[in-house]
Amino acid sequence: MNKGFKYYMVHEKALPEVLKKVAQVNTLLSSGRVEKIQEAIDLVGISRSSYYKYKDDVFPIHEKIEGKTITFVMEMEDQPGYLSNVLKAVADCQANVLSIHQSIPVNHIALITLSVLVLSITADVSELFEKIRGAPGIHHLKIVSAE
Repeated sequence: MNKGFKYYMVHEKALPEVLKKVAQVNTLLSSGRVEKIQEAIDLVGISRSSYYKYKDDVFPIHEKIEGKTITFVMEMEDQPGYLSNVLKAVADCQANVLSIHQSIPVNHIALITLSVLVLSITADVSELFEKIRGAPGIHHLKIVSAE
């Protein structure tokens, strides 16, 4: 990471429409679905100047995170098999579990810290996030770091 720059992980719903469209253009170009920038910006409906202003600054998290460690914190019901479901979601997305820490449950809710390594074969990180969030017993899920 360059000194003097800060990076933020922002949920898509918080982004202005122009930034979402810049990410769409980048995805169209990198996937080969279009060959020219003009074709991509015409498809998504933004100006050339808007694209060039943000093109190097906006990208879906999965495009820049390979080889990184992501740490999730979640509140989960203390029920047999629930942690196993979370670990299965990680395995299904082909990420590597580095560490798990579970607090002693209070009122049948445990606090879990889970660190995973994102590999070249790992599914989109947003898919991993959604699979974990959708696992039974998850009350709250947050990414606390991506290093």
